[in-house]
Amino acid sequence: MAKVELKGIGKVYDGNVRAVDNANIVVEDQEFVVFVGPSGCGKSTTLRMVAGLEDITEGELYIDGELMNDVPPKDRNIAMVFQNYALYPHMSVYDNMAFGLKIRKTDKAEIERRVNEAARILDIEKLLDRKPKALSGGQRQRVAVGRAIVRNPKVFLFDEPLSNLDAKLRVQMRAEISDLHHRLKATMIYVTHDQIEAMTMSDKIVVMKDGKIQQIGSPLYLYNHPINKFVAGFIGSPPMNFLTVKIVEKGGKLIADEGSFEMTPTEEQAKTLKSYIGKEVSFGIRPEDLVFTKTPTPNNNMQMKISVIEPLGAETHLHLNTKTQSVIAITAPDNKFQIGDTANFTPQMEKAKFFDRETDLTICEVVKSE
Repeated sequence: MAKVELKGIGKVYDGNVRAVDNANIVVEDQEFVVFVGPSGCGKSTTLRMVAGLEDITEGELYIDGELMNDVPPKDRNIAMVFQNYALYPHMSVYDNMAFGLKIRKTDKAEIERRVNEAARILDIEKLLDRKPKALSGGQRQRVAVGRAIVRNPKVFLFDEPLSNLDAKLRVQMRAEISDLHHRLKATMIYVTHDQIEAMTMSDKIVVMKDGKIQQIGSPLYLYNHPINKFVAGFIGSPPMNFLTVKIVEKGGKLIADEGSFEMTPTEEQAKTLKSYIGKEVSFGIRPEDLVFTKTPTPNNNMQMKISVIEPLGAETHLHLNTKTQSVIAITAPDNKFQIGDTANFTPQMEKAKFFDRETDLTICEVVKSE
Protein backbone atom coordinates (compact mmCIF):
# COMPACT_ATOMS: atom_id res chain seq x y z
CA MET A 1 0.00 0.00 0.00
CA ALA A 2 1.09 3.66 0.04
CA LYS A 3 1.39 6.97 1.81
CA VAL A 4 -0.52 9.88 0.28
CA GLU A 5 0.66 13.47 0.78
CA LEU A 6 -1.17 16.64 -0.25
CA LYS A 7 1.10 19.68 -0.03
CA GLY A 8 -0.60 23.05 -0.45
CA ILE A 9 -3.21 21.55 -2.79
CA GLY A 10 -5.66 24.05 -4.28
CA LYS A 11 -8.40 23.98 -6.91
CA VAL A 12 -9.66 27.07 -8.72
CA TYR A 13 -12.38 26.79 -11.37
CA ASP A 14 -13.16 29.25 -14.15
CA GLY A 15 -14.37 32.59 -12.86
CA ASN A 16 -11.86 32.43 -10.00
CA VAL A 17 -14.12 30.09 -8.00
CA ARG A 18 -11.92 28.53 -5.33
CA ALA A 19 -13.14 25.05 -4.34
CA VAL A 20 -10.10 23.94 -2.30
CA ASP A 21 -7.58 26.21 -0.60
CA ASN A 22 -4.11 25.15 0.58
CA ALA A 23 -4.94 21.59 1.67
CA ASN A 24 -2.09 19.95 3.57
CA ILE A 25 -2.95 16.36 4.44
CA VAL A 26 -0.84 13.27 5.12
CA VAL A 27 -2.50 9.85 4.83
CA GLU A 28 -0.13 7.28 6.27
CA ASP A 29 0.35 3.82 4.81
CA GLN A 30 -2.61 1.55 5.79
CA GLU A 31 -4.47 4.47 7.38
CA PHE A 32 -8.23 5.04 7.00
CA VAL A 33 -8.80 8.78 6.62
CA VAL A 34 -12.21 10.39 6.22
CA PHE A 35 -12.83 13.79 4.64
CA VAL A 36 -15.99 15.19 6.20
CA GLY A 37 -17.94 18.42 5.92
CA PRO A 38 -21.17 19.92 4.59
CA SER A 39 -22.11 19.87 0.90
CA GLY A 40 -19.90 22.17 -1.15
CA CYS A 41 -16.99 22.18 1.33
CA GLY A 42 -14.49 20.78 -1.21
CA LYS A 43 -14.09 17.25 0.13
CA SER A 44 -15.12 15.42 -3.08
CA THR A 45 -13.07 17.82 -5.20
CA THR A 46 -10.03 17.02 -3.05
CA LEU A 47 -10.65 13.29 -3.48
CA ARG A 48 -11.04 13.68 -7.24
CA MET A 49 -7.70 15.50 -7.41
CA VAL A 50 -6.09 12.52 -5.66
CA ALA A 51 -7.78 10.24 -8.22
CA GLY A 52 -6.68 12.40 -11.14
CA LEU A 53 -10.25 13.16 -12.18
CA GLU A 54 -9.70 16.86 -11.45
CA ASP A 55 -6.61 18.85 -12.41
CA ILE A 56 -4.60 20.29 -9.53
CA THR A 57 -4.41 24.09 -9.74
CA GLU A 58 -1.88 24.57 -6.94
CA GLY A 59 0.38 22.42 -4.81
CA GLU A 60 1.79 18.92 -5.10
CA LEU A 61 0.33 15.44 -4.70
CA TYR A 62 2.54 12.49 -3.79
CA ILE A 63 1.58 8.81 -3.71
CA ASP A 64 4.22 6.44 -2.37
CA GLY A 65 6.74 9.27 -2.62
CA GLU A 66 6.15 9.93 -6.33
CA LEU A 67 4.82 13.25 -7.64
CA MET A 68 1.41 12.59 -9.24
CA ASN A 69 0.26 16.01 -10.50
CA ASP A 70 0.61 15.14 -14.18
CA VAL A 71 0.23 11.35 -13.96
CA PRO A 72 -2.95 10.04 -15.70
CA PRO A 73 -5.55 8.35 -13.42
CA LYS A 74 -4.91 4.90 -14.95
CA ASP A 75 -1.24 5.09 -13.95
CA ARG A 76 -1.74 6.17 -10.33
CA ASN A 77 -2.56 2.65 -9.10
CA ILE A 78 -5.64 3.82 -7.21
CA ALA A 79 -9.19 2.43 -7.24
CA MET A 80 -12.30 4.53 -6.68
CA VAL A 81 -15.76 3.55 -5.44
CA PHE A 82 -18.45 6.00 -6.51
CA GLN A 83 -21.74 7.05 -4.92
CA ASN A 84 -23.80 5.71 -7.84
CA TYR A 85 -21.81 2.43 -8.10
CA ALA A 86 -20.94 3.11 -11.81
CA LEU A 87 -21.55 -0.49 -12.89
CA TYR A 88 -21.96 -1.50 -16.53
CA PRO A 89 -25.64 -2.55 -16.79
CA HIS A 90 -25.11 -4.97 -19.70
CA MET A 91 -22.33 -6.90 -17.96
CA SER A 92 -22.57 -9.62 -15.34
CA VAL A 93 -21.17 -9.05 -11.86
CA TYR A 94 -18.14 -11.15 -12.80
CA ASP A 95 -17.46 -9.11 -15.94
CA ASN A 96 -17.94 -5.81 -14.07
CA MET A 97 -15.34 -6.87 -11.53
CA ALA A 98 -12.99 -8.26 -14.18
CA PHE A 99 -13.29 -5.38 -16.66
CA GLY A 100 -10.39 -3.29 -15.39
CA LEU A 101 -8.08 -6.30 -15.35
CA LYS A 102 -9.07 -7.29 -18.89
CA ILE A 103 -8.25 -3.77 -20.12
CA ARG A 104 -4.79 -4.20 -18.59
CA LYS A 105 -4.47 -7.57 -20.38
CA THR A 106 -4.10 -9.48 -17.11
CA ASP A 107 -3.77 -13.25 -17.47
CA LYS A 108 -7.18 -14.96 -17.59
CA ALA A 109 -6.37 -17.36 -14.75
CA GLU A 110 -5.18 -14.46 -12.59
CA ILE A 111 -8.38 -12.52 -13.33
CA GLU A 112 -10.48 -15.48 -12.25
CA ARG A 113 -8.44 -15.92 -9.08
CA ARG A 114 -8.75 -12.25 -8.10
CA VAL A 115 -12.46 -11.97 -8.88
CA ASN A 116 -13.31 -15.15 -6.98
CA GLU A 117 -11.20 -14.05 -4.00
CA ALA A 118 -12.88 -10.62 -3.89
CA ALA A 119 -16.31 -12.24 -4.24
CA ARG A 120 -15.50 -14.55 -1.33
CA ILE A 121 -14.37 -11.65 0.88
CA LEU A 122 -17.56 -9.69 0.08
CA ASP A 123 -19.91 -12.70 0.19
CA ILE A 124 -21.17 -12.18 -3.37
CA GLU A 125 -20.01 -15.48 -4.87
CA LYS A 126 -23.59 -16.46 -5.72
CA LEU A 127 -24.16 -13.19 -7.58
CA LEU A 128 -21.36 -13.43 -10.16
CA ASP A 129 -23.69 -14.40 -13.02
CA ARG A 130 -26.31 -11.71 -12.34
CA LYS A 131 -26.69 -8.34 -14.02
CA PRO A 132 -26.70 -5.15 -11.87
CA LYS A 133 -30.46 -4.60 -12.37
CA ALA A 134 -31.10 -7.88 -10.51
CA LEU A 135 -29.18 -6.69 -7.42
CA SER A 136 -30.21 -4.68 -4.38
CA GLY A 137 -28.47 -1.41 -3.53
CA GLY A 138 -26.27 -3.10 -0.95
CA GLN A 139 -25.29 -5.86 -3.38
CA ARG A 140 -24.40 -3.30 -6.07
CA GLN A 141 -22.22 -1.49 -3.58
CA ARG A 142 -20.41 -4.73 -2.76
CA VAL A 143 -19.79 -5.30 -6.46
CA ALA A 144 -18.39 -1.77 -6.80
CA VAL A 145 -16.07 -2.42 -3.85
CA GLY A 146 -15.13 -5.80 -5.32
CA ARG A 147 -14.18 -4.15 -8.61
CA ALA A 148 -11.79 -1.96 -6.61
CA ILE A 149 -10.35 -4.86 -4.60
CA VAL A 150 -9.37 -6.94 -7.65
CA ARG A 151 -7.12 -4.12 -8.85
CA ASN A 152 -4.85 -4.53 -5.79
CA PRO A 153 -4.42 -0.73 -5.77
CA LYS A 154 -2.05 1.25 -3.60
CA VAL A 155 -4.92 3.47 -2.44
CA PHE A 156 -8.70 2.99 -2.19
CA LEU A 157 -10.86 6.09 -2.67
CA PHE A 158 -14.54 6.17 -1.61
CA ASP A 159 -16.81 9.05 -2.65
CA GLU A 160 -19.92 8.98 -0.42
CA PRO A 161 -20.48 5.27 -1.23
CA LEU A 162 -23.30 4.70 1.27
CA SER A 163 -25.48 7.77 0.66
CA ASN A 164 -27.91 5.90 -1.63
CA LEU A 165 -28.58 3.13 0.89
CA ASP A 166 -31.30 2.99 3.54
CA ALA A 167 -30.38 3.64 7.17
CA LYS A 168 -30.15 -0.01 8.26
CA LEU A 169 -28.01 -0.98 5.27
CA ARG A 170 -25.72 2.00 5.81
CA VAL A 171 -24.94 0.76 9.32
CA GLN A 172 -24.20 -2.72 7.99
CA MET A 173 -22.03 -1.47 5.13
CA ARG A 174 -20.10 0.83 7.50
CA ALA A 175 -19.08 -2.19 9.52
CA GLU A 176 -18.24 -4.19 6.39
CA ILE A 177 -15.99 -1.48 4.94
CA SER A 178 -14.22 -1.07 8.30
CA ASP A 179 -13.70 -4.83 8.49
CA LEU A 180 -12.43 -4.82 4.90
CA HIS A 181 -9.89 -2.14 5.79
CA HIS A 182 -8.51 -4.26 8.64
CA ARG A 183 -8.38 -7.39 6.50
CA LEU A 184 -6.73 -5.78 3.47
CA LYS A 185 -4.50 -3.48 5.56
CA ALA A 186 -5.17 -0.92 2.87
CA THR A 187 -4.68 2.83 2.60
CA MET A 188 -8.19 4.26 2.30
CA ILE A 189 -9.55 7.79 1.82
CA TYR A 190 -13.27 8.13 2.34
CA VAL A 191 -15.50 11.15 1.67
CA THR A 192 -18.80 11.67 3.48
CA HIS A 193 -21.04 14.44 4.83
CA ASP A 194 -22.20 12.05 7.58
CA GLN A 195 -20.17 12.68 10.72
CA ILE A 196 -21.35 9.37 12.23
CA GLU A 197 -19.62 7.54 9.37
CA ALA A 198 -16.54 9.65 9.99
CA MET A 199 -16.52 8.93 13.73
CA THR A 200 -17.13 5.19 13.50
CA MET A 201 -14.90 4.25 10.56
CA SER A 202 -11.80 6.43 10.53
CA ASP A 203 -8.35 6.43 12.05
CA LYS A 204 -8.18 10.15 11.27
CA ILE A 205 -10.73 12.78 10.25
CA VAL A 206 -10.18 15.82 8.04
CA VAL A 207 -12.92 18.40 8.71
CA MET A 208 -13.50 20.83 5.83
CA LYS A 209 -15.57 23.97 5.38
CA ASP A 210 -15.69 26.36 2.41
CA GLY A 211 -12.71 24.67 0.77
CA LYS A 212 -10.48 25.03 3.84
CA ILE A 213 -9.33 22.40 6.30
CA GLN A 214 -10.60 23.27 9.77
CA GLN A 215 -8.92 20.54 11.80
CA ILE A 216 -7.29 17.12 11.41
CA GLY A 217 -7.17 14.50 14.16
CA SER A 218 -8.48 11.23 15.50
CA PRO A 219 -12.27 10.99 16.00
CA LEU A 220 -12.14 11.22 19.80
CA TYR A 221 -9.57 14.02 19.72
CA LEU A 222 -11.81 16.16 17.52
CA TYR A 223 -14.81 15.30 19.70
CA ASN A 224 -13.01 16.30 22.91
CA HIS A 225 -10.80 19.11 21.60
CA PRO A 226 -12.48 20.96 18.71
CA ILE A 227 -10.39 23.86 17.49
CA ASN A 228 -13.40 26.04 16.70
CA LYS A 229 -17.16 26.29 16.92
CA PHE A 230 -17.71 24.72 13.49
CA VAL A 231 -15.81 21.53 14.35
CA ALA A 232 -17.49 21.38 17.76
CA GLY A 233 -20.93 21.58 16.16
CA PHE A 234 -20.18 19.22 13.29
CA ILE A 235 -18.61 16.35 15.26
CA GLY A 236 -21.06 14.64 17.60
CA SER A 237 -24.70 13.56 17.33
CA PRO A 238 -26.92 15.22 18.41
CA PRO A 239 -24.72 18.27 17.80
CA MET A 240 -23.25 20.42 20.54
CA ASN A 241 -25.56 23.06 22.04
CA PHE A 242 -24.45 26.68 21.80
CA LEU A 243 -25.69 29.42 24.11
CA THR A 244 -24.69 33.07 24.12
CA VAL A 245 -23.50 34.03 27.62
CA LYS A 246 -21.89 37.11 29.13
CA ILE A 247 -18.77 36.75 31.27
CA VAL A 248 -19.16 38.76 34.48
CA GLU A 249 -17.44 38.88 37.84
CA LYS A 250 -19.45 38.33 41.03
CA GLY A 251 -18.04 37.98 44.51
CA GLY A 252 -14.54 37.50 43.17
CA LYS A 253 -15.62 34.71 40.83
CA LEU A 254 -16.24 34.61 37.11
CA ILE A 255 -19.79 33.79 36.03
CA ALA A 256 -21.19 32.89 32.61
CA ASP A 257 -24.56 34.64 32.64
CA GLU A 258 -27.14 33.30 30.16
CA GLY A 259 -29.91 35.60 31.34
CA SER A 260 -32.13 32.77 32.61
CA PHE A 261 -29.41 31.15 34.74
CA GLU A 262 -25.74 31.45 35.67
CA MET A 263 -22.88 28.98 35.36
CA THR A 264 -19.50 28.93 37.07
CA PRO A 265 -16.52 28.05 34.83
CA THR A 266 -13.86 25.71 36.19
CA GLU A 267 -10.69 27.26 37.61
CA GLU A 268 -8.80 26.38 34.41
CA GLN A 269 -11.49 27.92 32.20
CA ALA A 270 -11.67 31.04 34.38
CA LYS A 271 -7.96 31.77 33.85
CA THR A 272 -8.50 32.39 30.16
CA LEU A 273 -11.97 33.89 30.44
CA LYS A 274 -10.66 36.76 32.59
CA SER A 275 -9.84 38.67 29.42
CA TYR A 276 -13.51 38.35 28.35
CA ILE A 277 -15.07 40.01 31.40
CA GLY A 278 -17.93 42.19 30.20
CA LYS A 279 -18.03 40.44 26.82
CA GLU A 280 -20.32 37.86 25.28
CA VAL A 281 -18.95 34.44 24.32
CA SER A 282 -20.50 31.22 23.00
CA PHE A 283 -20.95 28.50 25.61
CA GLY A 284 -20.94 24.98 24.15
CA ILE A 285 -22.22 21.88 25.91
CA ARG A 286 -23.00 18.50 24.38
CA PRO A 287 -26.48 16.99 24.97
CA GLU A 288 -24.89 13.99 26.70
CA ASP A 289 -23.05 16.31 29.12
CA LEU A 290 -26.27 17.78 30.56
CA VAL A 291 -27.26 15.86 33.70
CA PHE A 292 -30.96 15.79 34.65
CA THR A 293 -31.71 16.56 38.29
CA LYS A 294 -35.15 16.20 39.88
CA THR A 295 -34.60 19.26 42.02
CA PRO A 296 -32.61 22.43 41.30
CA THR A 297 -28.92 22.26 42.24
CA PRO A 298 -27.32 25.16 44.16
CA ASN A 299 -24.73 25.76 41.40
CA ASN A 300 -24.88 25.60 37.61
CA ASN A 301 -28.59 24.84 37.47
CA MET A 302 -30.10 25.22 34.00
CA GLN A 303 -33.87 25.42 34.40
CA MET A 304 -35.64 25.13 31.05
CA LYS A 305 -39.06 24.36 29.58
CA ILE A 306 -39.58 21.21 27.49
CA SER A 307 -40.88 21.88 23.96
CA VAL A 308 -40.31 18.52 22.21
CA ILE A 309 -39.84 14.96 23.51
CA GLU A 310 -38.16 12.36 21.27
CA PRO A 311 -38.20 8.83 22.78
CA LEU A 312 -35.58 6.64 21.04
CA GLY A 313 -35.81 3.51 23.17
CA ALA A 314 -32.43 3.41 24.88
CA GLU A 315 -32.53 7.16 25.51
CA THR A 316 -34.80 10.17 25.22
CA HIS A 317 -33.93 13.46 23.57
CA LEU A 318 -35.48 16.59 25.07
CA HIS A 319 -35.70 19.92 23.24
CA LEU A 320 -35.59 22.64 25.90
CA ASN A 321 -36.03 26.40 25.85
CA THR A 322 -34.56 29.15 27.97
CA LYS A 323 -36.15 32.61 27.74
CA THR A 324 -34.40 33.28 24.43
CA GLN A 325 -32.40 30.18 23.41
CA SER A 326 -32.83 26.43 22.97
CA VAL A 327 -30.82 23.27 23.68
CA ILE A 328 -31.10 19.50 23.36
CA ALA A 329 -30.47 17.14 26.27
CA ILE A 330 -30.24 13.34 26.46
CA THR A 331 -31.91 11.58 29.37
CA ALA A 332 -32.70 8.03 30.47
CA PRO A 333 -35.96 6.61 29.08
CA ASP A 334 -37.39 5.99 32.57
CA ASN A 335 -37.54 9.74 33.28
CA LYS A 336 -41.14 10.77 32.63
CA PHE A 337 -41.73 14.18 31.07
CA GLN A 338 -44.58 16.14 29.56
CA ILE A 339 -44.33 18.91 26.99
CA GLY A 340 -44.48 22.21 28.87
CA ASP A 341 -42.80 20.81 31.99
CA THR A 342 -39.92 22.71 33.53
CA ALA A 343 -36.80 20.53 33.94
CA ASN A 344 -33.50 21.10 35.72
CA PHE A 345 -30.15 20.17 34.17
CA THR A 346 -26.60 20.56 35.42
CA PRO A 347 -23.88 20.95 32.78
CA GLN A 348 -20.64 19.05 33.34
CA MET A 349 -18.54 22.20 33.23
CA GLU A 350 -15.22 20.39 32.81
CA LYS A 351 -16.53 19.17 29.44
CA ALA A 352 -18.02 22.51 28.39
CA LYS A 353 -16.39 24.71 25.74
CA PHE A 354 -16.25 28.46 25.32
CA PHE A 355 -15.82 30.12 21.92
CA ASP A 356 -14.80 33.62 20.93
CA ARG A 357 -17.80 35.33 19.31
CA GLU A 358 -15.69 37.13 16.70
CA THR A 359 -13.29 34.37 15.59
CA ASP A 360 -15.33 31.27 16.62
CA LEU A 361 -12.07 29.82 17.97
CA THR A 362 -12.10 27.73 21.12
CA ILE A 363 -11.19 29.57 24.32
CA CYS A 364 -9.56 27.94 27.38
CA GLU A 365 -7.34 25.39 25.71
CA VAL A 366 -4.59 25.21 23.12
CA VAL A 367 -5.72 22.65 20.54
CA LYS A 368 -3.30 20.91 18.21
CA SER A 369 -3.89 18.50 15.34
CA GLU A 370 -2.95 14.88 15.93
